[in-house]
Amino acid sequence: MNGIRRRLFLSGSLAMSGVVWAQTYPSRPITIVVPFSAGAGTDLVARQLAEKLSIRLRQPVLVQNRVGAAGIIGTTFVAKSPADGYTLLFVPGSFSFAPMVAKSGPNGGYEPVKDFTPIIEVGQTPMFLVTGASTGFKTFQQAAAAAKGKQMAYGSAGTGSILHIVGEAVNKATGANFMHVPYKGVAPAVADVLGGHIPFAYGSLSTIKPHIASGKLVPLAVTSRERTRLAPDVPSMGDLGFRGVDLTSWYGVFGPRDMPADIVKLLNEHLNEILKMHDVIETMAVQGTTPVGGGPLVLAHTNVADVEVYGRIIRELGLQPE
Repeated sequence: MNGIRRRLFLSGSLAMSGVVWAQTYPSRPITIVVPFSAGAGTDLVARQLAEKLSIRLRQPVLVQNRVGAAGIIGTTFVAKSPADGYTLLFVPGSFSFAPMVAKSGPNGGYEPVKDFTPIIEVGQTPMFLVTGASTGFKTFQQAAAAAKGKQMAYGSAGTGSILHIVGEAVNKATGANFMHVPYKGVAPAVADVLGGHIPFAYGSLSTIKPHIASGKLVPLAVTSRERTRLAPDVPSMGDLGFRGVDLTSWYGVFGPRDMPADIVKLLNEHLNEILKMHDVIETMAVQGTTPVGGGPLVLAHTNVADVEVYGRIIRELGLQPE
């Protein structure tokens, strides 16, 4: 009898301590780790969310850039941090497959599903295939037909980047024969399309939109099942009749594995409200991103699906960490 009472007392004490923890959180500053450089698209979105979250939680929410190994260094740091809600992670969709194509940092790598607690999917960012106006191509079908006759190059942000993987997935699904040319970033690839050195490139809307507006680039397709409201005139791969090409990037907030459910719920609720704010929607639109939101399971599903889909493409391509 005494043993039963003791167990009931302990379980009640643990439950009460969890409630107290949730009620007092946060009692000190929160750090959001961005594993990429300051000033990049990922960093800009993270900083706006951090500013809004600071106001709502009445505690400083600081963004810390921990750069290196294609995001693995900063991401691994968060994975090994205490799961108390004071160290969070803000990442793009490459989070799901980076360990498959990039060398681990000095502290090892991470497992994108097992090592983290999903909090919220912030937004989705579709990828576009563009060509230079000087090529004369107006449609994806024209470009693909020309590429079947002779090998024509597309530029990406580098071997193993999401744009490279998307490009090869498009090749496979459509039978096109676009040849991959890796660059050190999207901007140099787009610059070479503008200069007439290569005919095609893949990129996000934030990179290509000014050149589409000026008429120097022609968008041929968006690599998703449906059109994006940010560029409604550009046909999707689904519109073009191709299945199996629904590849977009995304932004998400994670914490270390086993974060308390009450803290996850609190952060998720605040961030969902932030994603409805007009100025946040506008900032994300400039980055070519549409807000998503929803519960933590939305992000969990996206992450698991991308690990599977991109993992399969990476294995088919025979890509190795480099």
